[in-house]
Amino acid sequence: AVLRVYMACQSMLIVLVGTTPEYHIEQQVGVPASQLELHQHVTFTEDIDSIVTEWFLIKQQAYKVSLAGSLFFAGLLVGNVVFGPLSDRIGRKPVYLTGLFFEVIFGYVTAFAPSYEVFAVSRLLVGLMNGGIGLVCFVLTQEYVGKSYWAMTGTLTSMSFAVGIAMFGALGYFIRPWRILATVANSSGVLFFLMSVTLPESPRWLYSQGQTEKAEEVLRYMALRNGKTVKNLTLKRIGAAKGRNRGNRGAGVLQLVLHPVLRLRTMVLMYVWYACSLVYYGLTLGAGETSGSRYVNVAMYGLVELPAYPLCIYFINKHWAGRRKSMASFLCLAGSACFCSLFMPENTGTLLSVTSFALLGKLMVSAAFNIAYVYTSELYPTVIRNAGLGVCSMSCRVGGILAPFVPSMRALHTSMPFTVFCLSGLSAGCLGLLLPETLNGPAAETLEELSSSSNSRVLESKVREIIISVILLLSI
Repeated sequence: AVLRVYMACQSMLIVLVGTTPEYHIEQQVGVPASQLELHQHVTFTEDIDSIVTEWFLIKQQAYKVSLAGSLFFAGLLVGNVVFGPLSDRIGRKPVYLTGLFFEVIFGYVTAFAPSYEVFAVSRLLVGLMNGGIGLVCFVLTQEYVGKSYWAMTGTLTSMSFAVGIAMFGALGYFIRPWRILATVANSSGVLFFLMSVTLPESPRWLYSQGQTEKAEEVLRYMALRNGKTVKNLTLKRIGAAKGRNRGNRGAGVLQLVLHPVLRLRTMVLMYVWYACSLVYYGLTLGAGETSGSRYVNVAMYGLVELPAYPLCIYFINKHWAGRRKSMASFLCLAGSACFCSLFMPENTGTLLSVTSFALLGKLMVSAAFNIAYVYTSELYPTVIRNAGLGVCSMSCRVGGILAPFVPSMRALHTSMPFTVFCLSGLSAGCLGLLLPETLNGPAAETLEELSSSSNSRVLESKVREIIISVILLLSI
């Protein structure tokens, strides 16, 4: 779970290394300057070392800062699509270790990039590895423990990401040169890689693949590390498990389209993840642009998430709330907070301000995002869990790619960014209510167990109704 601290530093890197300081240009009136001549006449009035000051990413080149951020999220998208099914096929541990190793390598390429082009490509590759290992790491953590602990481990994983954002803000305050900051932030990955080498394979994945003996060995090893000795540990064998799972093993992402329950469930979850990502990263990446110290703002946008996680643990384990209602409620509250910000004047210096409601929205969407991770892992059976999470994460990264550009919609109207966040949160919250509740239910291991669920027909009818409603609404 603590690996998320390293992943958060990589996700937030562009916020500080891409800082654009105040500057002025000494240029003769009426004489257009080329980019090379522009470098000779630019004077930065703030003592800031960033990719902007090193490669003069201003004026017509300013878009390259946002482009580097979007390339990172594009890499996350590809990583989710590739690593999820791959880990379902060959195992969690080898895919996780390989991805972490190359992320550290590409992270150092970022820190020592000789040009912007190398920097941009390295951010794409870091994002690819980051997205892949983030998904596999989360699933691996969940499958190490019993289902009753999934809410707690999933919440602690998300909490580590928030702590990582806050720590990166503090790190940026003490380390100002961007290359040194990128190097130090990336070096923690070396430690996490060395710590991860001794991790065992997921016993749930081994069992779902028919490797019962290896799963038993892993469970004995885990019991021994917990100070318990288990001699007669034998897993219950399901009839024809190996044959069924060989068929499931080759299905992969295709089953998400062909299987009626998975298809409808995935459609809803993809939009929920997209909305969570758009609002979450849209608010987070804008932290450096708000008034006040950019380092304090980055840390504050990380720390504000922390109260959300105890709330998650409390609500999602209550029978009257559960996973479904809690996620939908937090999404609607996030959208409502963004809606309220539309009526607040900026920089009022009072408790009721745009910044206050933005932080409240960040808190609520963080809670919803955390529940979405836990909830989604419970909605997919083990044999296709990573593939399902991978596709949902793919749509999530589409939201992340678009998030850096949403603030530019202020050019149309100052209320446009928060209007987009508001509508995204409210619509995703309503759609989330169509999913079945998983609290206190058994985790499905195979597609056959999922097909026998009593919720499948109810879900299918509800989703069809909402799809028809949405189509009619869009046509109007």
